This record gives sequence, C-alpha cells and structure tokens, in this order.
Amino acid sequence: GEGEDMISRRHLLSAAAGLALVATASAASAQQRVQIDFWHGLTQPLGGMLEQIAADFNASQTRYQVNATFRGAYPETMVAAIAAYRAGNAPHIVQMFEVGTATMMAARGAIVPVQDLMAEAGMAFNPNDYIASVRGYYSLPNGVLVSMPFNSSTSILFWNKEHFRRAGLNPEQPPRTWAETREFATKLKAAGLNCPLTTAWPTWTQFEQFSAIHDVPLATKSNGLGGMDAQLRINSPLHVRHVQTLVDMQKEGTFRYGGRDGAADALMASGECSMIHASSGLRARLLRELPGGVANLGAGFLPFYDDHIREPKNSIIGGASFWVMQKPGRTREECRGVAEFFRYIGRPEVVAKWHTDTGFLPITQAGFEMVQRTNFYQQNPGADVPARQMLRTPTTENSMGLRLGNMPEIRVVIQEELERALQGQQTAKQAMDRAVERGNTILRNFERANRAAATRG
Repeated sequence: GEGEDMISRRHLLSAAAGLALVATASAASAQQRVQIDFWHGLTQPLGGMLEQIAADFNASQTRYQVNATFRGAYPETMVAAIAAYRAGNAPHIVQMFEVGTATMMAARGAIVPVQDLMAEAGMAFNPNDYIASVRGYYSLPNGVLVSMPFNSSTSILFWNKEHFRRAGLNPEQPPRTWAETREFATKLKAAGLNCPLTTAWPTWTQFEQFSAIHDVPLATKSNGLGGMDAQLRINSPLHVRHVQTLVDMQKEGTFRYGGRDGAADALMASGECSMIHASSGLRARLLRELPGGVANLGAGFLPFYDDHIREPKNSIIGGASFWVMQKPGRTREECRGVAEFFRYIGRPEVVAKWHTDTGFLPITQAGFEMVQRTNFYQQNPGADVPARQMLRTPTTENSMGLRLGNMPEIRVVIQEELERALQGQQTAKQAMDRAVERGNTILRNFERANRAAATRG
C-alpha cells in the first residue's frame, strides 16, 4: 500500500544519502510498481485464499503489484475476458475453467502461450515440473504449454463408512470395480439405505473420466487435442453398456440420479447417499457437513469394468488454469511481472499449501513431494487419493484430457439424453447415438466459426 511505499522511500533515502541518484531511482520504482490485472472466477472461501496468494506475492518483492479481482463464476469470467480483449483492454491474467480451454486456444491473437511468455522473460521454466495429466490438458499437440496450471481437481469415489458398517461391509474397503459397486449397492439397499450410489457432474464423472480410465476415446483426434475436426465417440459399446448399467441400477433402487452438474453433492453431504462419484474438491464440504465428519469419510479410486481393462489408466483433471492475455501497448516490464508471478505460484511451498488448504491437487511433483514429507496424509486419510489416481499410469491418447469446442454446451446435451434414458423414454443406445449427433453439431458449429475467424485473422 501507499504507507509501505512511504516507509520504504524514507528508509532508502536515509540509508543511502551518499548515493542520492541510486536512492531516488529505487524509491521511484517502489512507488510506481508495475500493475498487473488478474481476473478470477473462484467464489468464497477459495477466492479469498487465491487473493491471499497474490497479496503474498506483492509482499515478496517491490517491482510488481498483482491486483486480483473476482469477476463472477467461470462462464461469466470467460465472457468478460473475451469482451475486454475485443475492446482492447484485456486483463493481464484470466482464470479459465478447464472446459473453456478450446475456446481460449481458438481465440487467436488474444492469448500468449505461457511457455513463450517465460522464454521471452528469460526465466528458467520447465513444463515437466507439472504432473503429466495436468500438463497434457493445457499443452498444444507440439507440447507447448499454453496456460499456467493452478487449481486442478479430479473425480474420485467418496463413501460413508457408517453406512458400510450398517450393511455389513468393511468400512475401510471401497468397491474396486463396477461389479463390486453394484454388489455393495445391493447390500446397502438391503440394509435399508435408500441411496446407495449417486454421482455429481454426470458428464464429467461418467463419460469424461470414465473414458480416460478405461482408455477409450470420448472423441476422435485425441479427444480434440489433435484438432478442431474431432467427433464424439460416446456411443461405443462400452459407453452404451455403462449407461445401461446406470439405468438398471436405478430401476433396482441401487443408483439415484442426483441431477446435473454439482447437484448431487448435497445428497452426500447430508448423509443421505452412501457413495458418490464427485470432484476431489468436494472433500472440504464433506468434512464440514457430513454427519460424523472425517472419521466417517472414505475416499477411493473411481471403479472400472475389469473385463474391459485390467489396470485402469490415470483420471483427468477439472478445475482451472491461468491465461495470459494480449492487449495493445503491453510493455515488456508488464510481461516480466506476469512471468515473476507465475514463477512464484509454481514454488513448491505455494503449491503444497494450496493443495492442503483446499483439496485441489498438488500440481507439481515437487509440491506433492513436499507434502509427502510431512505427516499431512497420515492425519488426513484419503487426501492423497486424487493425486495417486492421476499419477498411477503414463497418459495415453485417451487420458491426456479434452479439447472440445463449446464443451459446456455438449455437457448439457449429454445430461439431457442420459436423463431421457433414465426416465425410460429411450434405450441406452438411442441416448448415446442422439448425444453424439447433437454434440457433433455443436462441434461443427464451433469449428466453422473458428476456421472463419482464423481465415479473417
């Protein structure tokens, strides 16, 4: 703040009376920090934790001032950032959710790939410091990292240990496979528990994550990472079989559809449902709200069809990353400030603290190792499950992530068709064929719009 600048100026002037010129120059730079605008999309309490990281960076040096402001949830932040870019006053940094990646990459000229930014600032930067599944999501096909990874989650299984005890199940032993999931759910129902299994973010957990861990394509072209002409593949025999499993389990009362997006989170937090597939970021809420708290909360890997794959692959990420935006007249010094901030947030101690405070993944190997050296995981059983699930195999073409245009819209379509199958209005096969057909229309519209923009640009 201004008070600190006054103190630092007086201090500099008195300490270096003989070097008046040097003192005056230093004082001026302390006074006139280079301003860096940073728009984020995190609500409280996470938004406040993120703003604190920016404040810590500002306190760690005297050349740059990062001004972090909340601009509405992710979709609003994306719209605001693109509008600001068109008006010629984009912020330096914008936080964008993972399914906005294709849209941001297609906004040619609007962004600076983070790897280029670091190189131009002459800063040592190794993308391989980031865990592979995070790095892959935000990299171009040639391996260049385009945005700065920050808050990444994945989806896992949470279960209620008390419910398992009531059903005569081992409270420390989650189901590994879908066959076991159904068997456990049947026992839970027989014990009088009326919501054995639910799922939050149905498209993310039951299609996007499901495809990755089973090593089947969600879409062609490496799930869109290899080009905008990707086509959906979620009507494969395995996907159809899985939708049929959910339909059958709902009929027998062992699965309950909890609604779109994060709606089902509440069913687990209230103690109503026994198992949920959800974001690892749900952990903080469950610790606060679940009856019985941490002693009652189990966390494990997502189940898989063991007759399809013997060893499931890594899961993929959700969450968001930081994008560097272009603006006419942006100075080298401003770019240098963004690079310094990025170097700061990649420090192992910053990565480790964010992970342990929030339940988001430790996104660098060094950050993960720093937490492993403490007894955090012993004191917080299950907190390491998301990272272990994501690091368990090298990424494949099908488990690197997605880059599909207008993915938020495609998610809505998949949810609509899944709901119609669960309501008995169409078969699992019809639902998935229809989702593919409608989703591909969205992809082709995105491709046309952006090819046209590229030709114009």
